[in-house]
Amino acid sequence: MTLTVAVAGASGYAGGEVLRLLLGHPDVKIGALTAHSSAGTPIGQVHPQLVPLRDRVLEPTTVDALAGHDVVVLALPHGASADIAAHLPADVLVLDCGADHRLIDPKAWQAFYDGEHAGNWPYGLPELVTPDGPQRQQLVGARRIAVPGCNATAVTLAAAPGVASGVVQADDIVAVLACAPSGAGKTLKTHLLASELMGSASPYGVGGTHRHIPEIEQNLRLAAGSDAVAVSFTPTLVPMSRGILATVTARVAPGATAESVRAAWAEAYADEPFVHLLPSGQWPQTSATLGANAALISVDVDERAERVVAIAALDNLAKGTAGAAIQSANIALGLAETSGLPIAGVAP
Repeated sequence: MTLTVAVAGASGYAGGEVLRLLLGHPDVKIGALTAHSSAGTPIGQVHPQLVPLRDRVLEPTTVDALAGHDVVVLALPHGASADIAAHLPADVLVLDCGADHRLIDPKAWQAFYDGEHAGNWPYGLPELVTPDGPQRQQLVGARRIAVPGCNATAVTLAAAPGVASGVVQADDIVAVLACAPSGAGKTLKTHLLASELMGSASPYGVGGTHRHIPEIEQNLRLAAGSDAVAVSFTPTLVPMSRGILATVTARVAPGATAESVRAAWAEAYADEPFVHLLPSGQWPQTSATLGANAALISVDVDERAERVVAIAALDNLAKGTAGAAIQSANIALGLAETSGLPIAGVAP
């Protein structure tokens, strides 16, 4: 079975990464490639790395251009996906890489985003630990999937096993991230210029203002089976093109030990093909996940501070976005979950 896949927003970083991974997928034929301001341009001019597609011309993003495909990936800015998705047939698998369909609570959406809440779709983080088992089972047969935010993926994968097992106190979680600027997309912004970034690290979204916070809290509430979740989240831009390193700490729950803490993460990810708990004493590096649909995680206990320290590294464009979309599509369509997805990173 060969599936046709259209990619809207193909000129952006996320769209380009989706295409890079799809080129290695054995069950896929790449269909329409659409864009907004880059429409009419050969894709080789905006993504020179996509050599097999370099002569394909980007079309305007319209429902007609996306029609007739088995799968449509919407790699569009927030607020742009809902209207297009509403006009696509119900039997087409639509993957929204934006935020339009991630949040369950309309009030949370309105507090962090502009416009009306478009409703929520099944959430495309298969490894999310919940009291009822991994989120994966919610994706089987789905035809609408909300792809997670990259920061939310990193923090969730780092923290959810501890929250779900009760070995940490979910009402005292602190997450500090080192983030690559590619997570902000290709839009020209002064603080993302090389002259501003090189040799510098700068925080953003400080004081509980980052848009991924309600998504992280939603995930961890699902993991905990409780609303008693509080997250302090601070991301920092660092001068690397791709990658996230998330350091997440939480107070140790009464009665938990270093052994029971590590066992919680080991059990949660024992059978996961893309999430790997590193040996004790080994710490994740973003370079080890470059280009891979993989998250590397370490966990330890700071006995003096009585806090669990969980660290996750992933590629924000791969496991953080495009890889998550393809992994979720594989599950939804009954394909091998690992099809077309590299696990090994590119290093040095």
